[in-house]
Amino acid sequence: MSAPGDITEVMALDRLVHEPARLLILAVLSGAKLVEFGFLEQVSGLSKGNLSSHMSKLEAGGLIEVKKSFRGKRPLTELCITPAGRRALANYRRQLATVMQGIPAPAAPTKRRREE
Repeated sequence: MSAPGDITEVMALDRLVHEPARLLILAVLSGAKLVEFGFLEQVSGLSKGNLSSHMSKLEAGGLIEVKKSFRGKRPLTELCITPAGRRALANYRRQLATVMQGIPAPAAPTKRRREE
């Protein structure tokens, strides 16, 4: 890990977590034991196919677990974040905080004159 305020830390951000849709999935899962696919589809605004694709990447990376079962005769897909997923999300937060510390605060606008 770099020193606080090291903006080059942006290059070390976990790309599996950094992608906005996957970050949203992990954020939602981090606040619950199990989340149904339909709920995640609704809150994310992602299509079924897009959500499924991102889920597959997170599952392959060991960050989430996908549980398939039936509720009556209907298929039920539930997701949960794994301990590795919680660690990856916590590490991402630390890295992002380091990056943000390295970005200078916006300066007040200055008047510039055109040279004649």
